[in-house]
Amino acid sequence: MNFKSLASSSKGNCYLVESGGVAPLLLECGIPVRRIREGLNFGLSGLAGCLVSHEHGDHSKAVKDLLKAGVDCYMSHGTATALGASDHHRVNLISKTPNFNVGAWRVRYFPLEHDAAEPTGFFIEDIHGDTCLFIPDTAFVRNRFLGVNILAIEANNIEEILSRNIVEGNIPAVVGRRVRRSHMSLERVIVMLKANDLSQCREIWLLHLSDGNSDENEMRSRVQEATGIATYIAS
Repeated sequence: MNFKSLASSSKGNCYLVESGGVAPLLLECGIPVRRIREGLNFGLSGLAGCLVSHEHGDHSKAVKDLLKAGVDCYMSHGTATALGASDHHRVNLISKTPNFNVGAWRVRYFPLEHDAAEPTGFFIEDIHGDTCLFIPDTAFVRNRFLGVNILAIEANNIEEILSRNIVEGNIPAVVGRRVRRSHMSLERVIVMLKANDLSQCREIWLLHLSDGNSDENEMRSRVQEATGIATYIAS
């Protein structure tokens, strides 16, 4: 299994997981469908489907375009309702059961803590037994996981930088409070990583870094030092 980032920022998030012998799976679609087509070499029809974690535009911008193009999209009932897409025949509601299939992929969803209707993360397994744990926008994660091979997780900010920006007036205090309530800091990410068995994990991807409240080099080095696992910044 391979994890690929097509976009990762507050402007838009879109990722791809690939595995030999099966159609690739899109994770999020928060960029224009034109850019998704370009990232896939204009091959939307070859997708197994798209998993959408929540309704915010930087994660769901292209949902309706994907549906029009014949791509099945999977999301919670709350997300589908917030997007006005719950009745579309290519929207697959996942709230009734934690386990479901997307083509040859096996997926389990779990709840996240974010300011959205019914946000979810995903634990994904391919036909070879390889796994990817995908954790987008959230303040923390209640679940614990075993057998993770690839871990892709939001690391929005460094607490010290965020606090300094609030004190110096670079961002309003109300925005700072919202960030802390809805997004993972580097410090929380490291706590979460240490709380899970990552003995089978070969790579960690840090997602959705804040432009003004993060530092790529520091975040990469601190996660790699804390886990001993190769760490990458999605862009």
